[in-house]
Parts: sequence; structure tokens; C-alpha cells
Amino acid sequence: MATLFDILVQGTLLGGLYALFAAGLSLIFGVMRLVNLAHGDLIVLAAFLILVLARALGLHPIAAALLCLPAMAVLGYVLQRGVLDAVLGRDILPPLLTTFGISIIVQNGLLQAFSADSQRLSAGALETASLPVGGGLAIGVLPLATFVTAVLVIVGLNAVFYATPLGRAFRAVSDDPATAQLMGIDPRTLFGLAMGLALAVSAIAALFLGIRANFDPTIGPARLIFAFEAVIIGGLGSLWGTLAGGIVLGIAQTLGAAVNPEWQILSGHLAFLVVLVLKPRGLFPRAGE
Repeated sequence: MATLFDILVQGTLLGGLYALFAAGLSLIFGVMRLVNLAHGDLIVLAAFLILVLARALGLHPIAAALLCLPAMAVLGYVLQRGVLDAVLGRDILPPLLTTFGISIIVQNGLLQAFSADSQRLSAGALETASLPVGGGLAIGVLPLATFVTAVLVIVGLNAVFYATPLGRAFRAVSDDPATAQLMGIDPRTLFGLAMGLALAVSAIAALFLGIRANFDPTIGPARLIFAFEAVIIGGLGSLWGTLAGGIVLGIAQTLGAAVNPEWQILSGHLAFLVVLVLKPRGLFPRAGE
């Protein structure tokens, strides 16, 4: 059985990936109070787009992801303004059903285009490179890069939210859309920008997903569950809480896998349930949520 230190390190690094999955979901809920059931499938869509760009242009996946970022941002804006704006309102059911429909469309579209075969992004030596940390232990460069990227994404999103005019507008429409509109702010435009930003973050998550593991058109719902659990564990509306939630989920899964590999996913779900029972608003809920 792995040492406790190794479990904590590897679980924390895995939590970085889950935080990347969850960051866009947390952003959208924080701005629009929208639970996007298509979020996991849109991450998978971004992974396939990176794959296509890398193969067609002969690019490294990281370079392909840089091209994918603006494409996903535009898709998010168009999706919000063209589809989701029409169903947003006091009733949460229409947005849920709409995003569920988008999830089904994306899954079946990817199945038609790429079949059910699993794919992977090839990053060469980066996939197996490691850094020794003593005691016979080593940290993979890719998991470490994933975690560092997750922290940078959270720092960047917090900077946008709390240090820019756009962020002040996001907070205004989140707290009171009607009053914000009276002050000259167009909530629907801001919702489109928020969705664009969320899908740009999903492209970053897709890059690390595609390099670290195989992916196919049907894995989106599982990524959504991990993202949703990280958001709930951390606390709705808290971006740093989302990172903490991802780490809790990652450590729980790594601990379960150390005891029995079959317990990995179950352990994460049990950790989510325990936090939900003890702290229904999550570990670090945003003030006022």
C-alpha cells in the first residue's frame, strides 16, 4: 500500500484535474445560477477539437489547445446568446432540460464523427517525465503541470471577478440582474461572455484530460459528475473552494484506490456524500450563497 505522503501528493495533483473540470461549471453557476448539464460533454468536444487540430496541422497538443481556446470561447458565446438566453428565468427546469438536450446532441454528434473508439492526445516525453522528491518517490511532470495550471486558472478567474470592470459587472448581474440592467448593463451580453470564458477554461481542462487518459464521445457525463462534486464540496460560488473540492475528491479517490483499485470512484462519491451531510453549503461557500 502506498504511503500516506504519496497518497496525499498524488491525490492533490489529481484534484488539480478535477478543479479544471469544475472551474467553468462554478463560473457559470456563480454568474447565471445555471447548472450546465452539458459541461462534461463540452470538455470532451474540446478534447476532440484539439485532436483534430493537432493531427490536421501537425501541432503539439499544447499548441493545438491554444487555437482551440478562442474557438471554444466563441462557441460558448454563441451557445448562450442563441440557445440558453431563451430559457433562462426563474424556473430552473427549462435550462436544465435544454443543457441536457445539448449534452445528448454533442455526444451523438461526436459518435457520428469519430465513432466510439477511444482517442488520446500524444505529448511525447511529457507523458512519462517525472521529478524525484526523495524517499524513492517521484512526481509526474504532467500531473504537476495540471495542478499548477489549475491554480493559475483559479487565480486568473478571481482576478477577472474581483479586479476588473468586467468582473464587477459579472457580480452585479449575479446579485441583481434587474438593477444591473437599470444601470446600463446588458445581462444577456454578460451571460454570453461568461459562457465563453467558461468554455475557454474547458479547453484547458480538455488538454490535460486528453493527454492523461483515453477519451471517447461517451465520457462527458462522468466528467460532469466529478466537476459537480468538486463544486459542491468546495461551496457554490467559491472558485478557491472549487480547487479545494477537487483536492478533497482527488485525495479520497487516491486513498480508496490504495486500499482497493475497485474502490477509487466509490471513495470519491462517499467523500462527496459525507461533506454534503456535514456541510450542506460546502466547505467554503461564497458569502450570501
